[in-house]
Amino acid sequence: MPEEETLREAVEESRAPVSDDADVEVEREQDAPAVEELDPETRARRDAALRLVRKFGDPVLRASAVPVERFDKALKREIARMGELMHDALGVGLAATQLGILHRVLVYRAYPEDPVTALVNPVLEWTSEETEVGEEGCLSLPGVHVDVERFLRVRVRAQEETGEEREIEAEGLPARIIQHEMDHLDGVLVLDRISREARKEAMRAMREAIEGVPRPSAGERDGGANGAQPDGGGEPGGEEQAATGTADARSADAGAG
Repeated sequence: MPEEETLREAVEESRAPVSDDADVEVEREQDAPAVEELDPETRARRDAALRLVRKFGDPVLRASAVPVERFDKALKREIARMGELMHDALGVGLAATQLGILHRVLVYRAYPEDPVTALVNPVLEWTSEETEVGEEGCLSLPGVHVDVERFLRVRVRAQEETGEEREIEAEGLPARIIQHEMDHLDGVLVLDRISREARKEAMRAMREAIEGVPRPSAGERDGGANGAQPDGGGEPGGEEQAATGTADARSADAGAG
């Protein structure tokens, strides 16, 4: 049975709580404590938020979002809810498609002291020639952490929740998060940006996380970094024949959507 079908069945049949390895988009929030160190209230909020995030195998994660045309109160509520869920999940980014909403909307906050930034209808206008490789995880890919190559600096044109035009120039972690979330809006997962062998390992990690198999702590894994989670892998035929991929990178602390 293809890898994606096997994982989808595991997801549907699993009734276990979200794995401790199901970190946040791109990376865990900076200085965030380990899951087992969270107080009961914070952990309950985190688990509740993660249950609302669509997981690998859900067709919506492969759909392309459509541009937002109406800038009304409903959009403001949608953005506010996304920011709250990202915060509760201890993440640094979230795309609307991860909640089953086909709007070209993303939110992110690279560092705890930063405000939440929402980008509506984002368009990548410029990228640096320089790239870097960093570890990423994904709220939609439990237990997955992979090295991904991303542009070091980007310039993005987008709109605010009011419809007003805005331009964002980002470097390092913020740039990585934006690229990760914009991929989601185009139905692209980090699994599509890594090698075939890395996808196989990612699929094994996701299967173990879903089935509740204990995994090495972050410090015991190669590199030891907490990262965003990737998606898909294995032999062609699994999850859209496990798309060919490049690598995407970054470093810091948080967790994208």
